[in-house]
Amino acid sequence: MIGFLAGIAAGVLLGTISGLLPGVHVNTMAGGLLAFQIVLIPVFGPEMLAVAMVAALITHTFLDIIPSTFLGIPDADTALSVIPAHAMCLEGRGEEAVRIAALGSVAGLLAAIPVVLVLLILAPLIQGYLDWAVAIILTSVAGYLILFSESPLHGGIVFLVSGILGLFTFHFAFLGIGPFGFSGLLMPLLSGLFGISLLLVSGKGPVPQQHFDGISLPSRTVVKGTISGTIAGIVVGWLPGLSNATANSVVASVTDYNSDRHGYLFATNAANTVNAVTGLAVFYAIARARNGVMVALSALEPPPFVVLLSAASCAAVCAYLLTVLLASTAWRFSGINRNGLTVGVIVFITMLSFLFCGVFGLFILLLATLLGLVPRLLNVPQVFCMGAVTLPVIIFSLGFSGF
Repeated sequence: MIGFLAGIAAGVLLGTISGLLPGVHVNTMAGGLLAFQIVLIPVFGPEMLAVAMVAALITHTFLDIIPSTFLGIPDADTALSVIPAHAMCLEGRGEEAVRIAALGSVAGLLAAIPVVLVLLILAPLIQGYLDWAVAIILTSVAGYLILFSESPLHGGIVFLVSGILGLFTFHFAFLGIGPFGFSGLLMPLLSGLFGISLLLVSGKGPVPQQHFDGISLPSRTVVKGTISGTIAGIVVGWLPGLSNATANSVVASVTDYNSDRHGYLFATNAANTVNAVTGLAVFYAIARARNGVMVALSALEPPPFVVLLSAASCAAVCAYLLTVLLASTAWRFSGINRNGLTVGVIVFITMLSFLFCGVFGLFILLLATLLGLVPRLLNVPQVFCMGAVTLPVIIFSLGFSGF
């Protein structure tokens, strides 16, 4: 029990750090835990490390909405969520956005528990039939978004050009080694497409007075968001080569983030948490690692699934309380000069891109930022920039690994 509680405490701490610091992913924290296993295992036992990794993973899915909301900085998990969340912050409703996202994560966890228990039984039986279906699923989602948009031609162009940028980025990923020896090109790619490009046109002046007047979430929004988020999270967590950014695109096919901000935030954060739990179930069911935390977990002798599922639930309770507590301090952003804040955020992202990905990371950041400005010029939704992730996954899933 001591090892279990120590793992929860360590995981919540590490997940909070990775969630609040843009560019620092929870996979990095899991790798750091492995580096200290020689010291930690003799004291707390191997179970502690496994619990800490899962707790950090779940905590991250709650806390990462905060920098997206108040700073407009996305990571791989919140690429599209930054648009409605930061927009609500600029309307003085940042705390409301964060609380809705946190509720979505809670709903996702509650929905995921019975689903993953079924998944443990079904995955070994049907996995072989699903491996080839990734490209079909993603092509269907992308086609639906493009064909039923107000401007299919412009949307298709943005999706295709974004996809080409993504292919270029991943093909030359070996060039993205920064001074710290780390390559994470998704960070400058998504930060340019959904972060800096939006900050440059988000307006000037002080951050509006932040206020919280309660949350109005109709039961229909909760049900729809839970269902769509759960489906998207399962698809992304189960099938290979997908990410939370892809889940954002899947949710966007049924919920418009411009007209239904609450529903979109609720659904995407539910999807992120479901994805994390599903990845854990897939690891146990078919011994496949769908994220970096599961790769790190495979280096240990993991405890029974029920132990880690319990750890995920405990971490979710702690993470929800932390998220609500931090959201309640939103008033501190009131009156901050947006010009200075925008410049500071851009400088911070640029420094991280260089430290993690070197000069090539800066080049990708520049290209992604310029491309991220195009949807506004063509008056099409920013969601089509997700082609930067979706198109490479489709092509790789079809077996064209030479791109």
